[in-house]
This record gives sequence, C-alpha cells and structure tokens, in this order.
Amino acid sequence: MSKIHLVFGGRVKDPRTLDFENLNAIDVVGFYEDYKSAENAWRGAAQRTVDDAEMKYVVVHLHRLLEPDLEAPAA
Repeated sequence: MSKIHLVFGGRVKDPRTLDFENLNAIDVVGFYEDYKSAENAWRGAAQRTVDDAEMKYVVVHLHRLLEPDLEAPAA
C-alpha cells in the first residue's frame, strides 16, 4: 500500500489545539506519496501564514488511518 499523506490547514479557535473554526474553509494543500514531500508542502504553507498565530497546517498520515496495524509502534 502507498504511504499517503495529506497536508491541510486553516484557522483554529485556539493555537494550542486542532479545533478548526470553519471546516468549509479548510485549505487542502494536497496528497503526497512520501513524508518528505508532504513535509516540504507543509513547510511552504506554514511559512506563508507564519505571522498569523491562528492559522495552522498539519500533515496527516492517511496510510496509518487506513491500516493502523500495518505500522505498529516499536516496543
């Protein structure tokens, strides 16, 4: 299975959380097949809004959500 990563962001109610104000206004940056590409996209999006503390971008490991047992954490 491909390791799919999603990068998205938007305005949050509190910068310490991921409680987005308006899900209809989420900025979907894109889907990426490896973490390095996703991280580069995340850095670019985050840099564009660096002066706005209420804007937050994240990388979501979709492959972990689709098959959580595939990558069990090391003990």
